[in-house]
Formats: sequence, C-alpha cells, structure tokens
Amino acid sequence: MAAKLAIHGGKRTIPDGLIQPWPQVTQSDKDAIAEVIASERITEQQRIQSEGLVKEWAEYMGVQYCIPVNSGTAALHLCVAGVGIEPGDEVIIPAFTFWATAAAVLHHNAIPVFVDIDPVTYCIDPNEIEAKITERTRAVLPVHIHGMPADMDPILAIAKKHNLKAIEDVAQAHGARYKGKLCGAFGDAAGYSTQASKTLSSGCQGGLFTTDDEETYKRAALLQYFGEIVVPGREREEQEYNAYGLGWMYRGDMFSQAFIRSQLKRLDANNALRIENCNYLTKHLSELDGIETPFTPDGCKPVYYNYVVGFNPDALGLDISARTLRKKVQEALRAEGVPTGQWQRLPVPSQEIFQNRIGYGTGCPWRCNNSTVEYKTEDYPRAVEFIDSHCYVFDINPPNDLELMSYYVEAFHKVMDQLDAVLDAPVVS
Repeated sequence: MAAKLAIHGGKRTIPDGLIQPWPQVTQSDKDAIAEVIASERITEQQRIQSEGLVKEWAEYMGVQYCIPVNSGTAALHLCVAGVGIEPGDEVIIPAFTFWATAAAVLHHNAIPVFVDIDPVTYCIDPNEIEAKITERTRAVLPVHIHGMPADMDPILAIAKKHNLKAIEDVAQAHGARYKGKLCGAFGDAAGYSTQASKTLSSGCQGGLFTTDDEETYKRAALLQYFGEIVVPGREREEQEYNAYGLGWMYRGDMFSQAFIRSQLKRLDANNALRIENCNYLTKHLSELDGIETPFTPDGCKPVYYNYVVGFNPDALGLDISARTLRKKVQEALRAEGVPTGQWQRLPVPSQEIFQNRIGYGTGCPWRCNNSTVEYKTEDYPRAVEFIDSHCYVFDINPPNDLELMSYYVEAFHKVMDQLDAVLDAPVVS
C-alpha cells in the first residue's frame, strides 16, 4: 500500500533539517570578509577589492574589461549605455525574464521590444527576432535563463546581418557554456548579477559588467560613477568633479566584492554539483508520465540556477488545464517537504508598467520618443504557456547533494502515484 500523502495527514518525505541554504558560507568566505574589516585603512579596501574582482572575473571570462557594480540591473544598464543605445532606440528582449532586463533599457530612455521564447530552452526564440526588427532597432538582448545558454549562433548572425549590438544577460548563468565558450563572452557586452541567490553570490547585492571593446568600456565606466572620470584610490588627488554625462552611483561595496572573490574560487566546483544534482533529477523524474524535465540542446552546458519542471495533463489523459495540474501537484509536493514555487507570474510585457505605459512618468519613454510599440499578451503564447505549466524545484545547490535529490524523487513518485487523491485535495495557495 502506498504511503499516505502528507497533504492528507501522512508523514512528509523530506526529513526535517536536511535542506541546506544557499549561498554556502565557508571559513574562507568568513576570512575574506574579516580581512576587509581588519584593515587599518579600511577605505583602501574599496579599491583593493574592486581591482581584485575586476582582474579575477575578467581572467575567468577571458575578456579585456570588467566593471563591478551594485546590482545586475546596473550591470545591464552599463551594457545598454556602453554599446551606444540612444533615446528612442529599440532593444529586443525575451518576453520571459526578470523584468530588470527591460528596466535596464527603460533606464536609458530606450524602448523594450519583446519576442516570444523557444519552447524547449525557454530562452529567446531566434526564429522570432527578425520579425520585430524596425528602423529603430539597435540591439538584441538574449537572456541565458535558468542557467540555460541561449542559442547564440543564430542570434549573433541576425545581429551582424542587421548591424545590431548584442548584449548578454548572464544574471543566472555564471559558468554556463555554449559550444565550449562561456556565456557572456559572445556579445558586445554582458551583464551579470551577484545577488544572494545567484550561482556566483555576493551574499547580498551586486553585479558585473564585461566587454572586449574599449569604447564600450569607457562609456560604461562613466555611467558607473555620476558621469565622472575617477581613478579609484586617487579621488583626492585627481578627481575633477566634472560630469562628462549623466551617470548613476552604481559602484559596489568592498564586503560583497570580497565575498564574491572568495566564492569565485569555488564557482566551477559548485556548478559541477548543481549539474550532478539536476542530471539525477532529470534521469529519474523523466520516467514519470505527465512530468516534463529540462532538455539540454547539443553544445550547451547549463548550470541550473533553477531546476524547472513542467506538467502535461494530456500525457495523463486528464481533462484539466496544465495550470490546475501544476498547482495541485505543487501543493502536494510542498506538503512532502519539496521546496517548489513560481517565479514570474506574467510575461514581462503583460506587467502594468507596459500595459499602461507607465514608464518613468507621463508615458515616457514611449510618448517622449513617439513610439508606436505595442504590448499584447497574445503575442507571446509560449511565454504564457510556460508560466502556466511549469514550476521550480529549489535548493538543488551545494552543499545539498544526491541524498536530498533522492528524497525529491521519492516525493515526486509518491505524489504522482496517487494523483487521484492529489487532484481531490483543495489547493490552499
């Protein structure tokens, strides 16, 4: 007889206290922070940590230039400014992403234009891009979503054909590879988040900008600090207090940068464990009818910022929506102790800021630039379908290992083997 479901009062599958949080903080991480606070001249640490991070991340990525900033959004804004986007220019981005991808475009008085996602990778669909190109289009901004590389070859070919800049959003994909090359090393510029949950974590907030182009770097560097030219550590001696353009205060802090530098030493090892955990889940969960597991295209090496699971009622002969099946199974899995959840609830173009053209006030940047770009939810059916039918399984990160993954698999089997009882239970979330 099958064990009683936790949602009906049975014993939960996942033992209490087994799941460990991310980021994993080691003694070396603590020592890195302690070294900063122990410095007699603590203000010198701002330069030391920033310069150290610049050198180490540029070397890791194999690029010429790096600028540390205070968020992934700021890093993407540096990309938009760095490649020369001007007011009213259009930038093509995927309809499914965190909305900061679009916010970075709006911050520079430019117009986001959305493209539907690939039904397999959930990244931007290269086949949909050219239809959205107009005389105002200046860049395409693919996102390596969930740590899955976007299909860069056709994206770069389209960019070259139409003389567009290519910006990579690598917020969730530090260390992911496309055809042997690190994501972030393909386009004209790339932005990375080091927010606490990311695969390269600051423990709080942070971001990184990279490029191989000197002019792009110089423009981005001005944006990082109020539009001024500043030599770290030489402010008193050399700062002109002369703004060469509109800039923001985007500089990161020394404590988070010290933490990032320490975490970077373990990035590849941590990614390897994420991959091992997720490959185990895929191997075993793919055996379950009605469950769809991530597909990895040839030449791609994802790093699994999140593990994504889809629900297909047709495969089970059920006359219910994928959304209903997902919500019912999620509720049962949570009761078993499996941490699942939603991330984005709407495609980005369906959010109020675009539907009502709120922008940054009085309808700008659309009204200010005579833009006729429209945002219709029905133009992004695959993004809508993905949100309805998929959820995330969390805590696939180190130090969690195959022991926890085996419990996850056990819980999935327990729930899917008693699906009638799961569907009869009320959804409480």
